[in-house]
Amino acid sequence: MKSGKKDNMNLKVAYIGGGSRFWAMNLFRELMLEPRLGGEMRLYDIDKKAAEDNAALGNMLDEISDHYENGEKQPNNDRIKNNWTYKAVDDLAEALTGVDFVFISVLPGTFDEMESDVHVPEKYGIYQSVGDTTGPGGIIRALRTIPIYEGFAKAIKENCPNAWVINYTNPMTVCMRTLYKVFPEIKAFGCCHEVFATQTLMCNALKDVLGIEDAKRDDLVINIVGVNHFTWLTKAQFGDIDMFDVYRKYIEKHPEGVYKYWGEPSMEQVKFNLFKRFGVIAAAGDRHLSEFIPGYQYLNSPEQVKDWDFFLTTVKSRKEKMARQFGEREKYLNREARFRVEHTGEESTRQMLALLGVGDLVTNVNIPNYGQISNLPLGAIVETNAAFRYGSITPLLAGEIPVGVRSMVLRIVDEQETVVEGALERDLEKVFRAFVNNPLVKIPMDKARELYKEMLENTKEYLTMYDLSQIK
Repeated sequence: MKSGKKDNMNLKVAYIGGGSRFWAMNLFRELMLEPRLGGEMRLYDIDKKAAEDNAALGNMLDEISDHYENGEKQPNNDRIKNNWTYKAVDDLAEALTGVDFVFISVLPGTFDEMESDVHVPEKYGIYQSVGDTTGPGGIIRALRTIPIYEGFAKAIKENCPNAWVINYTNPMTVCMRTLYKVFPEIKAFGCCHEVFATQTLMCNALKDVLGIEDAKRDDLVINIVGVNHFTWLTKAQFGDIDMFDVYRKYIEKHPEGVYKYWGEPSMEQVKFNLFKRFGVIAAAGDRHLSEFIPGYQYLNSPEQVKDWDFFLTTVKSRKEKMARQFGEREKYLNREARFRVEHTGEESTRQMLALLGVGDLVTNVNIPNYGQISNLPLGAIVETNAAFRYGSITPLLAGEIPVGVRSMVLRIVDEQETVVEGALERDLEKVFRAFVNNPLVKIPMDKARELYKEMLENTKEYLTMYDLSQIK
């Protein structure tokens, strides 16, 4: 994937979903900490008022921001600069015309639809810890998402075919597969920070097992294989130290797990158990990993989840978090609070700079399989390392998915391919084949069909492009 060089850093950027209260705030933070980037950002959202609020906030950041590094407040100097002008626009074509980069971060439907995705299956004994990538919830969410991304791909092809497209929306894999199915020449990649958290865990292991202080995740050399939220490390080195040996000792030292906080506490027990079973390091959080494994192993009941020391994220908690974020933005806009500028752990600005010819970067991304994973289907969206250089992204050869793990990953690849094909063909019966064979759907076919119909009915407002009468 290549494109021509931009002569200067006066960029034009589109943000689809620009009314976001989370990703927009993080993007603003990263851009203010990168003085070499600047230009115009067009914010498009079906909620125009939300995009207008973000535009207003973006344009006043110089006045209301404080700078932090490692939790310590810093003097506001040349390190943070608002080199961007923000503008909310009325339609998608206006947002996209002639831009250099496109960010996509949207919520397909509302949290009311997600409440059905996550909680209706519980009536059938099916529990989901996230419900946005796989499982019944992830598949129904995909049915809402794929037609939206079909439209995005067509609009990008028409208005900015050479732009770099950066996706943050889940389900990541089906979003990316849809973009490439509809516009094969698109220059798109998907970003996820789950691998970063695992690298940080391994730095903690270095400190705990070997007493090595201040190791950073960028100091690790890793090889990543898999699909989004179900990724695996087949190699991990810190200098000449084999991190697999360190990780093994770390697990032995902490048989009850190690504490992690993400909204609610988790102890990494699922991740540790998967290492013991398969000998490779699972590189996502327990909430995501558990959803790709047959439901009786980690998600059979709330009690079992508690035994494994992670948690089921309720939609109620997501709604409460959204309300808090809305309140925070209002305080910034009303100058009742200062906007905290610090690095978020995302790599968007580093990726942009590398593509513009400012340094090189190797990081994990979600792109089609061009052969970088040798035993998964070509064209399927996979997550591996790739090299970002001026005008190009080159996937790095990652080798094979290890024996044992491969069967689980391939099952998910087949499921996701079926869902994308069925949704683009508007064939709900084809999608049901993926639904009934999902690892979490441990109920008879007639009950699975009953559940599928109920979940479709609950989100029908966002499924008007399908004929729901197909499902008998």
